[in-house]
Amino acid sequence: MLKSARFALHLITVLLAVVTAFRSVAVGVPLLPAMLAPGIFLAWYGAGATFARGQFARWWLYGLGILWLGMLMVSPEFVWLSFPLLLLAGHLLRAWPSVAFAVPVLVAAILAPILHQAPISFAHIAGPLLGGGFALAISLGYDALLRDAVERDRLISSLVRAQNEMATLQEELALTQREAGATQERTRLARDLHDTIAQELSSMVLFARSGEPERMPQIESLAQHSLTDLRRIVAALAPAELEGSALAAAIERMLDTLRADTHVEVELQVDPALPALPTPVEVVFLRVAQSALANVRQHAHAHTVTVALTLEGAVAKLSVTDDGVGFSEGDSHRTASSTSYGLSAMRSRLREFGGELLVRTAPGNGTTLSASVPVTPRMSAGTPTEKSNT
Repeated sequence: MLKSARFALHLITVLLAVVTAFRSVAVGVPLLPAMLAPGIFLAWYGAGATFARGQFARWWLYGLGILWLGMLMVSPEFVWLSFPLLLLAGHLLRAWPSVAFAVPVLVAAILAPILHQAPISFAHIAGPLLGGGFALAISLGYDALLRDAVERDRLISSLVRAQNEMATLQEELALTQREAGATQERTRLARDLHDTIAQELSSMVLFARSGEPERMPQIESLAQHSLTDLRRIVAALAPAELEGSALAAAIERMLDTLRADTHVEVELQVDPALPALPTPVEVVFLRVAQSALANVRQHAHAHTVTVALTLEGAVAKLSVTDDGVGFSEGDSHRTASSTSYGLSAMRSRLREFGGELLVRTAPGNGTTLSASVPVTPRMSAGTPTEKSNT
């Protein structure tokens, strides 16, 4: 829009200069001054329009005004060039400086006929005043709108930049919290293993090296005690929902609770070919199911819910499908349950095991949430695929 306005101003200036030059010749002005004066004016105008910037642009405008006053000495027809001068004043100068510039321009436009012994009519006074004032007002208003638009764009850019920085800080904070939690858990495990199993194994080694048969009951007792401690430590790693049961059984209990509380029809489908999953993967799937079912309970208004555990190639999948109200992508924040993890937390968990989360939904067409994790030999040992170096 700014380029179009500048082009229109340049075009008006050139046309007025050419038209007033020919009108000057028509009223008896010699050809040479009638053509030379607007030529010099346009040359100065073109140089300034191309190169004038900052403070120099104001002095260029003042020089253009002085050239125009000299043109009035040649012919009163050049009074029409006062309009582009006033448009430029409103754009290059502030409000009061532009008014101060406009006053002598309008006075010169009104008095120009007197310099050439022409009678002054009401039109000679009203024309420059009304036309020039209107041109100045338009230029000032347009320049104010342009400054407001630039400031608005600057504020929007600042807000977007702040939002991106906040999102980055949140991701860094979440990563730091996860790393701190992992470090704390490793420290706890190391302490438990050192204070229990490591000490007992050391005693067993000493008893075994002695070669004394009477030490065998002590070795057996220590081995049994170590096995009990190991089971206790492993059990502490799994969530309470998985204690003493498989993933499918834990999800079935959640579905039974959902049906009892909301009267929603529920169904659990388990692929017979699905192998026993590593405990960390079961934990991830359990948390995904918890979050999805909590969202169904709070937002979906569904009549039926189906949870499926399947195996596709070397990928284990958990899907939760409901026939509820669904949502659009712009409302995806609704899937973040207040009682469980949201989509961001689910994706973060799944990425640790090389998995992904897909959400298929539309308003009125229900929602399907699908979590997938590749089942690999490395994972069978309980190690996340993306953190195998830890």
